[in-house]
Amino acid sequence: MSLTLEQVRRVAHLARIEISDAEAQTTLGHLNGIFTLIEAMQAVDTKGVEPMAHAQDVAQRLREDRAVEADQRAAFQAVAPETENGLYLVPKVIE
Repeated sequence: MSLTLEQVRRVAHLARIEISDAEAQTTLGHLNGIFTLIEAMQAVDTKGVEPMAHAQDVAQRLREDRAVEADQRAAFQAVAPETENGLYLVPKVIE
């Protein structure tokens, strides 16, 4: 499949893109190159090939999901300017 110059202009019009003749010609070449690549990829026989998520056979190293930092909430509350019932108090900014 390849596009014509008129089809490129129509797509540009539908997308509300102003395009010059030189830009249309350049875009035509780029789009036809993309379609040629797609056709070449579709021509490859992929029967018997399993889909894969990555080009290399890799596995993600997983670790146990657990907290590794010590609880410092009490220390942070101790140095806060104002706290009440474990909450930080801040000045009212909206009337």
